[in-house]
Amino acid sequence: MAPPRMPRSQLSESAKYYRDNPKARRKKAATDKKVNARPEQRRKRTELSKARRQAKKRGVDLRGKDMSHTKDGRMVPENSSRNRARQGSNGKSTKK
Repeated sequence: MAPPRMPRSQLSESAKYYRDNPKARRKKAATDKKVNARPEQRRKRTELSKARRQAKKRGVDLRGKDMSHTKDGRMVPENSSRNRARQGSNGKSTKK
């Protein structure tokens, strides 16, 4: 069963837009599907999933967190909102 719909007041601006524009929503879904099927994206997702599983085995609390790449190549847990909002070259910030 699908989760209940969030009230409009709690949605982000982009979520409001896609809820109100089904044609744009379908176009975005098609684009996302193509991007996520790329071999490099699949490798990245596999790598992050593996790191997450290993962190869970070590007992790290991962609630509300994503595994995030650091500049030196390590992967550390980071708030998902902060990790996903990062802008910059290839999603890498100069601040991390």
